[in-house]
Amino acid sequence: QVQLVESGGGFVQAGASLRLSCTASGSGFSVRTYAVAWFRQAPGKEREFVAAISQRTGSIPYADSVKGRFTISKDNSKNTVFLQMKNLKTEDTAGYYCATERGIIMSQLRTQSGYDYWGQGTQVTVSS
Repeated sequence: QVQLVESGGGFVQAGASLRLSCTASGSGFSVRTYAVAWFRQAPGKEREFVAAISQRTGSIPYADSVKGRFTISKDNSKNTVFLQMKNLKTEDTAGYYCATERGIIMSQLRTQSGYDYWGQGTQVTVSS
């Protein structure tokens, strides 16, 4: 079993920055080995892909809506993945969830169905 805990959300004004963290724990699990992704879900909307990082495949895809503003990175020694968010917009308001997998192919990196474990989420609210 893998546990994921997100933190770093908050209430900010448009244009501000936030850094989210996702810390993983579990027997034999390492962010060095498995892909970790961030998804978000705004009220009344479906959960959508934000970014993912996979050291195994060397892939770091981003959603078009966040490309150039968000950066995903990780600290293997802390088993933690970060999402640095800059120039936040009101449309970035959502619950942000991290997810990881026990077996995924590259074509699934942007899809919810590719991930087996999810965190509880952290709320990001951006005011105008």
